[in-house]
Amino acid sequence: MATATKKAKATKTKTTKSKRKKPQKKLVIVESPAKAKTIEKYLGRTYKVMASLGHVRDLPKSKMGVDVDHDYDPHYISIRGKGDVIKELRSEAKKAKQVYLAADPDREGESIAWHLSHLLNLDPKEKNRVVFNEITKDAVKDAFKTPRTIDMDLVDAQQARRILDRLVGYSISPLLWKKVKKGLSAGRVQSIALKLIIDRENEIKAFVPEEYWTIDFEFKLKRSKFNASFYGLDGKKHDLPDNDEVQKVLAQLDRDKPFDITKVTRKERKRTPQPPFTTSAMQQEANKKLNFRTRKTMMAAQQLYEGINIGKEGSQGLITYMRTDSTRISVIAKHEASSFIHEKYGAEYAATKPIKGKLPEGAQDAHEAIRPSSVYRTPADLKQYLTNDQYKLYSLIWNRFMASQMTNAVMDTMAVTIEQNGVTFRANGSKLKFDGFLKIYKDGKEKDNLLPDLNEGDQLTLSKTDPAQHFTQPPARYSEANLIKALEENGVGRPSTYAPTLDTIQRRYYVKLVGRRFEPTELGEIVNTIIQDYFPDVVDINFTADLEKQLDGIEEGSQDWVKVVDSFYKPFSNEVSHAQDTIEKIQIKDEPAGFDCDICGAPMVIKMGRYGKFYACSRFPDCRNTKPIVKEIGVICPKCHEGQVIERKSKKNRLFYGCSRYPDCDFVTWDKPVGRDCPKDGHFLVEKKIKGGVQVVCPNGDYEEPVQK
Repeated sequence: MATATKKAKATKTKTTKSKRKKPQKKLVIVESPAKAKTIEKYLGRTYKVMASLGHVRDLPKSKMGVDVDHDYDPHYISIRGKGDVIKELRSEAKKAKQVYLAADPDREGESIAWHLSHLLNLDPKEKNRVVFNEITKDAVKDAFKTPRTIDMDLVDAQQARRILDRLVGYSISPLLWKKVKKGLSAGRVQSIALKLIIDRENEIKAFVPEEYWTIDFEFKLKRSKFNASFYGLDGKKHDLPDNDEVQKVLAQLDRDKPFDITKVTRKERKRTPQPPFTTSAMQQEANKKLNFRTRKTMMAAQQLYEGINIGKEGSQGLITYMRTDSTRISVIAKHEASSFIHEKYGAEYAATKPIKGKLPEGAQDAHEAIRPSSVYRTPADLKQYLTNDQYKLYSLIWNRFMASQMTNAVMDTMAVTIEQNGVTFRANGSKLKFDGFLKIYKDGKEKDNLLPDLNEGDQLTLSKTDPAQHFTQPPARYSEANLIKALEENGVGRPSTYAPTLDTIQRRYYVKLVGRRFEPTELGEIVNTIIQDYFPDVVDINFTADLEKQLDGIEEGSQDWVKVVDSFYKPFSNEVSHAQDTIEKIQIKDEPAGFDCDICGAPMVIKMGRYGKFYACSRFPDCRNTKPIVKEIGVICPKCHEGQVIERKSKKNRLFYGCSRYPDCDFVTWDKPVGRDCPKDGHFLVEKKIKGGVQVVCPNGDYEEPVQK
């Protein structure tokens, strides 16, 4: 009997235990799995962190999705392919004790949080929005102590931008499809970027070079030699437009007489470090110094921000938020940098009042500048945990931030004026006296230009003269860095828009990158002409910059988003109606290819496609024969000795060389063959681009020829 009672009690206890509910967890939703993994480690077991994988709702792709007759009411739908993610988030939200929305701290992130709150039926007045500027343990934990409600001004600003872009894109793009060709698109910021590139191209075409001359002189003082340049006549600056003027100057000189140093000015010049990175400054510097495309820079920065596994410390966010237009730095970060500089380099390198960057007009100043989350994680310490791209970008960010907290570099400069017979020459020298911030952030301008110890009254002898003819150069085409700078200076776009804008105009084949510089295509010029003629406001830089200010006003709560959209759309819709009635269909004429189709015998033509020009049969669509346009380099294939070596392009647009008989012959090389074999091992020789010119080498490393400049 007793045993039976014990068994009953045991069974009852077991049943009670099995029915005991698991403690409810708090659910945190972020955008990416990497960010989720890093944050979950900081928050501990009572939290579950999930990723929405970016946006979950958007305007439909198949139609405008904006009701222009009812206050531009947007019709949002769940993004295709996100069904399983949304279902899982809803399931976990129902079970959760509390739901927190921790998307990125900007307009885009606020918009994602707002869409999530709708899908998960959360109370819009609930304080469930959490933001942090860096993904570190302290920053994340502090953020969860002070959650706030969703900022509807931020949401409205993002919504207004999205709706404006949709109204422009879905009004002009169908026109371009109908009047020019399918697959084209137009957008607010991309149209300005395209116009800037085409305007620069027109400047280059219209440029008339002007001749000018310079004269360099080599002077000698005892055993020392140094260079000086012609400055002017009778103490005034004088231009040298042609060789006749050069000969007049030279005829005025007496080589056998001494030249007098009439003035020596010694000064101390200070060089100030640049402020830490904003988004656009980082994109520009990464393009110049690392040869990174804008998209590549932002991808690596996103990874550094969201968290990298760095060994014993686990996953850590290594930089602050990478979409910012502010150069502001937190007090804590300044103190940490100052301590590091004192320990590592000494007190003389630590700035007492670090450089403060000037905010560009319209900048939000919502976040700090881009900086390391801890300066004690040096690039050298992290190199083993980072990919090559991550390491290069982290080094750039770390060095730039540390330099901004350091003292000025000091240069000793010397300006020397030399005269004879009314002819004036000038020489400038400089020497680094104290390296300051240049100790860690070199920029190529810190090289010494030493002059001998020169003093007023010294007399020099002339060793040689070197007159040189020059011609003025046209403005350079835009690189990615220059174009981002131009957009920023004109107040067009915002940090998050530059990378997708540059990507879009290239994907549409409106522009192409040639030698890291943008050149417009025929298609780009056609699209730009249509938009400029029929939608002048869209490509008006001042109008677009003013619109950006109004969007910022919505974010600040001083503008109503519906009124901002309405003030743009009413005149724009009239332009659309006018364009539909008046634009004539533009026929992009096919150029004859000069040979016939090898399938049906009809003439082949050159057509314009999404990725450039190609050969196609003139009987398309009845005959669909196409061929890529290839360029022969005049070299027989070194493998099969039958085909020609031709230029090809990889999927990433990188040039390589292959056999024209592919796939019958699979010869391929990144370097350009020269049509000769190595005299040592018989391997084909190739051209290698090196600093200072081109060199012919053997790929096996057994042979090389002199550099051809």
